Amino acid sequence: MKGFLFGLIFGLVVVAVGLFAYFAIGAAPVATSAAPMPFEQMLAKLALHARIGREMPKNPAIASSESNYAAGAQIYRANCAVCHGLPGQPETNISKGMFPHVPQLFKHGVTDDPVGETYWKVGNGIRLTGMPGFKNTLSDTELWQVSLMLADADRLPQAVKDGLAAKLSIQ
Repeated sequence: MKGFLFGLIFGLVVVAVGLFAYFAIGAAPVATSAAPMPFEQMLAKLALHARIGREMPKNPAIASSESNYAAGAQIYRANCAVCHGLPGQPETNISKGMFPHVPQLFKHGVTDDPVGETYWKVGNGIRLTGMPGFKNTLSDTELWQVSLMLADADRLPQAVKDGLAAKLSIQ
């Protein structure tokens, strides 16, 4: 039994030292153009979804309205569009150079996500993705406005769609 325990502990120490060496000698992929490490995406998504599920608000703090959608569209254009794109416009060079790839929200959308999930992501950001958290730079109302606009992106009033469609000056 002592031999088994010693072997188990020795094996765990060897694995830990091996992992440390893998990162310490620079073998881990850190460039945005590098392929992800084994299980990297699975583990990151698992942790993210568990955290969001536990912390996201269940109901929006403001009502869906044309004025809130319009305000959300302006916040989106100023803070999000350079990475996440605008309807009918090509992906920006900034977005093309990011890893993991940045979802183009008007192509792939978040309309099937609960609005509280989008609110959590906008407010807190997502570690190791380039997605910043805006809870210290936008008000709670602004966070809800952009989240509601994205959640209802497939059914926005025409005036809001027109405001989003204007070309970005940064490509």
